[in-house]
Amino acid sequence: MKQITCDACGHVNREGTVLCESCGKPIQQGGDEGSGKNKLLNMRYDGSARRSQTYNKSIIDKIWNFFSSVKVGVWLIAITIIASAVGTIFPQEMYIPQTVEPAEHYADRYGILGQIYYQLGFHNLYSSWWYMVLIAMIGISIIIASIDRVVPLYRALKMQKPKRHETFLKRQRLYNNTDNVSKEEKETIINGLKKQRYNITEEDGHILAEKGRFSRWGPYVNHIGLIVFLFGVLLRFIPFMYIDDYVWVREGETVVIPNTEQRYYIENKEFIMETYDESDERYQESIQMQGGAVPSNYQTDAVIYERSDNMVAGEDPELEEVKEGSIQVNKPLKFDGYALYQSNYQLNEFSSMTFKIHETDDEEEEALTSFTVDLTDPAYEYDLDNGFRVVIDQYFPDYYLDEGTPASSTKYPRNPAFVFFVYPPGEEEPEISFAGIGRNVDASGENDYKVGLQDFDVRDVTGLTVKRDYTLPIIALGGLIFMIGVVQGMYWYHRRVWIHPKGEGILMAAHTNKNWFGLKRDIEKAIQTTNVNMVNDQQDEK
Repeated sequence: MKQITCDACGHVNREGTVLCESCGKPIQQGGDEGSGKNKLLNMRYDGSARRSQTYNKSIIDKIWNFFSSVKVGVWLIAITIIASAVGTIFPQEMYIPQTVEPAEHYADRYGILGQIYYQLGFHNLYSSWWYMVLIAMIGISIIIASIDRVVPLYRALKMQKPKRHETFLKRQRLYNNTDNVSKEEKETIINGLKKQRYNITEEDGHILAEKGRFSRWGPYVNHIGLIVFLFGVLLRFIPFMYIDDYVWVREGETVVIPNTEQRYYIENKEFIMETYDESDERYQESIQMQGGAVPSNYQTDAVIYERSDNMVAGEDPELEEVKEGSIQVNKPLKFDGYALYQSNYQLNEFSSMTFKIHETDDEEEEALTSFTVDLTDPAYEYDLDNGFRVVIDQYFPDYYLDEGTPASSTKYPRNPAFVFFVYPPGEEEPEISFAGIGRNVDASGENDYKVGLQDFDVRDVTGLTVKRDYTLPIIALGGLIFMIGVVQGMYWYHRRVWIHPKGEGILMAAHTNKNWFGLKRDIEKAIQTTNVNMVNDQQDEK
């Protein structure tokens, strides 16, 4: 690495240094602003060298320089924001019915745009590898950009010296000289700055008054907050740290809660849906817009169970009650770090259907025998009275015709239909019947017996979101650190005033990272009872 020796003080500076770290004399033309010999100094990092502007030979240098660029960081953030916005156009895969193929769902529901959305991988955006790579690249960019700038800043602030070269002072934005200044006037200025909480440092009669240095670290505190925040976001891809799943539970049913290692179960005691009073004038407008009753409350009365550790393989688990309560919208049921949110519901889902068998030519359709099918766990075969035997050949829980072929759109019994093989007493060959809600079809047209719906039972189903989030404290901590950095950099300013003795008078110069008006006011207060000339803003003189 090349080194540059200052011809004024002999200090050896690193390659890329703009102002001598010891005396402040300009040693590179690249650090100046404006034109002419009185152009102002570039005081960024007080002229200290940055690694990204010094090294550019090895592959490591090029990678470092790429990620240290602010433009690269901004582009990465912009791309991530755009991708995140696109990911909200259609529902993510986790929110579509679990029984349908994602490719078919997006194409059928949203057309060509949905198909493109799926093909580009936006259906599973927030857990995709390339989205995680974008987040990681933003974090790397923030870290490298911070290190690239915080090291020269630390070096510059550490090297603050009262004694500076005259050129350094004359080319500050605020500068003036006074030919005759008494010792008392100089002391008055120093005391005036002290009253305004400036820290005074003296070297051979040279004075440096400084305050608010800690504000210079504000942007880097911001960066630390962003890094902590992004780290918390990345932790969401670890199943232990973050769970966002879904479970459907029917009334009276007890099911395992997903992503709990089959440790916790939930029982749906009752699902309640309440509506606003249609005669109440306050809700008339909403009811008219809705075209019917407007729900006022969705509620699941549930019991949470924990599986006993003494469970024997092959047997039903022994469950111990953990908690009982109601789950409402925005009022989750919480236990052991998990939270259950009311998200969806299905009213009047079929739970069982009772079918009767009667003679085809019996106009009264008097039942010869009947059987009941449990729609959540239907038996394959039913041996009935009078010697009849019924076999379920096909079961369509949510029946629809797919180009003339019977099919089921979901696995839930919302529109059940069956293909039955009915074996009359003493017969080896079955009669084939198709039966469901509002349908009774004789497949051959020659059956002696018909299968018809006799009765059915329904129950409500509740849809619950299962969440566990251990990343929120980390994300909140990152947000808090970020806000501390914002306040630190926004409401405090790094102000410096140099007083350089010259003969019977002094040279006075000043610099701040922001709010030049406030710095000039501080100096004006300090010199108001003296004959010292007020500093001029040399930027206005250009």
